[in-house]
Amino acid sequence: MDDSPYKQVQGLSRGLSVLRALNQAEGGWASVRELSLITGLHRTTVRRLLETLQKEGVLRRSASDDSYRLTHEVRGLSDGFREDEWISEVASPVLGELLVKVVWPSDFATLDGIDMRVRESTHRFSPLSFHKVTVRRRLPLVTTAAGRAYLAFCQEDEREDLIGRLCALPDPLLTGPGLQALRSLLEQHRKAGHSYNNGEWATEQRILALAVPVMHEGNVAGCINIVMLRSALSLAEARKRYLAPLHAAAQKIEQYLREPR
Repeated sequence: MDDSPYKQVQGLSRGLSVLRALNQAEGGWASVRELSLITGLHRTTVRRLLETLQKEGVLRRSASDDSYRLTHEVRGLSDGFREDEWISEVASPVLGELLVKVVWPSDFATLDGIDMRVRESTHRFSPLSFHKVTVRRRLPLVTTAAGRAYLAFCQEDEREDLIGRLCALPDPLLTGPGLQALRSLLEQHRKAGHSYNNGEWATEQRILALAVPVMHEGNVAGCINIVMLRSALSLAEARKRYLAPLHAAAQKIEQYLREPR
């Protein structure tokens, strides 16, 4: 018998029912109708819950067939998974090894809403760093190498969702020609296998950065960058010197994520 003096929060229970149904859905995808049948909830209620959960970043909607899928973020709510644990365990030492090879500082960043957030960094250790504290710093998706790497290499429906949210901002950067230019740039990044920014970040115009994605099961688990000064070397020189060790660092983290735990 439940003798708690508090009433059950029905909305929370319903939201958890939707999350469980998505977690068990074949292929990891389900429509509003399918979720309604599984949970026994009215379609309008399911739609409202899905929109709330999407805003919280734990699922996303496919623009092509209106189905929903859990995102990487939901792992932080299940099986005792803590993002900081695996990042500290593997990303931090990998960044340390990268620092020895390139000297310039690097960050490992993951998606947080419509920005990237720095989770680990070697800025405090690099003699060439001009920002000693970057952990937890937000990086814009559109104008930074890490943000562009995420947009370029994430799944198409997630990319379109993120671009749509960026376009809906009160003072959007992506309007008309700017949006077309971004799509063209992201296509270039995908073909090249890496992204860059070269003075486009308005508050950090002295920065030149390269970034690559860390992939896991077809999704972008995070991105690694190398941050340099534009006055020190050109984009072509940076690519020639640092792309190989940058890709090697990303591959080392990907290998860790593939290993059974």
